[in-house]
Amino acid sequence: MRVINHIREIRIKKKITQVKMAEDLQVTRQTINAIEKNKYNPSLELALKLISYFDVPLDEIFILEEEDNEYEG
Repeated sequence: MRVINHIREIRIKKKITQVKMAEDLQVTRQTINAIEKNKYNPSLELALKLISYFDVPLDEIFILEEEDNEYEG
């Protein structure tokens, strides 16, 4: 299983830049970029901040997805 997110889509829809979002959440732009590319999962604290920041439910931002090539051995 892996966590995927829709942060980039929500951010663009709300017309917020990565720089502005990073400043507002007190993280680096690189952190926002890594999260959007699913290269980094945010901490629980940052995930909760994202939910509040965008004012959307958890399942609109984060999805737990099954991986096709999960090891079964």
